[in-house]
Amino acid sequence: MSLAAHHSVPSVEEATAAPVGADCERFEPSTASFDERGECRLSLQPRYADDQAQVTLRYRWQGAAQAPTLIVQGGISAGRDVAAAGDGWWAEQVGPGRPIDLRRWRVLSIDWLDAEDLAASAVSSEDQADALAALLDVLGIAHVPAFVGASYGAMVGLAFAARHGARLGRLVAISGAHRAHPLATALRAIQREIVRCGLRSGDVDGALALARQLAMTTYRGEEEFAHRFDLAPVFRGGRFHFAVEDYLAAAGRKFVARFDPQRYLSLSESIDLHRIDPADVRVPVTVVAVASDRLVPTRHLRALAAATSGVFREIDSIYGHDAFLKEPAQIGAILRETLCC
Repeated sequence: MSLAAHHSVPSVEEATAAPVGADCERFEPSTASFDERGECRLSLQPRYADDQAQVTLRYRWQGAAQAPTLIVQGGISAGRDVAAAGDGWWAEQVGPGRPIDLRRWRVLSIDWLDAEDLAASAVSSEDQADALAALLDVLGIAHVPAFVGASYGAMVGLAFAARHGARLGRLVAISGAHRAHPLATALRAIQREIVRCGLRSGDVDGALALARQLAMTTYRGEEEFAHRFDLAPVFRGGRFHFAVEDYLAAAGRKFVARFDPQRYLSLSESIDLHRIDPADVRVPVTVVAVASDRLVPTRHLRALAAATSGVFREIDSIYGHDAFLKEPAQIGAILRETLCC
């Protein structure tokens, strides 16, 4: 039986009337820190496998000792190091004095599982959600006040809310919807085919870098590209080079240095397999959209908020889908409002 079997889910009206931390004045900022970086073995039933899988899940749990735990998850290339000194992927939002204040909260994050980890033909957002729920059992956490997810993390958050809602107070879903938009799927399908071509030809690094370069054109907004790269081309090495090429090439090299091609294929595909019925999400939801996001259109997220009776927020940014990383003030204001931390 779940550790949270006796926790009831608040009504949308009850929970949207006050933020997660409406009673956060009872928590005094703590100087006692806690940081556990570890691995645990879990038994899961993957959606795309016949048999149960024994998997190793890598996690990080950090913040004020004895404080309530929040789950924070990002995109497919974001791992468990959310607020680590110097290399946390969301350090501007998670840390002492930040919108997700580690003096008031503990933050739990995992490295995503892929199909190979599960010995399955594919990995689903539901698999990731079930792994997080199983990890809560291992850590003795019955209930989390909030799941804050961005991009793929928002998709997994929706799956968690749909499957384990009794264990969750609120979901904050930033730039991630209940299903992938078909145009975004088309773009990712091309990226995956580029990587497969590289695997067949032997130029794996070149293919993975090229796929990442294409992805960068979808993560950022057209206004940013116009502002940064509207420069005259330079003739060198026998051809003209355009300003944007050096930026894209650097992004490709950086990605190749830290990402495995099979893992990329698995997690990219997981985004497009994702499909959650909003009717199954019965916890309060704050949906955050970015006006310039071409991967997750505002219209799509507005529909999600309406279907879940959730709170809808939209921000303006030149950074498109990456605004959750590039707009710390706007995103931080929403997190402070929602979490009261």
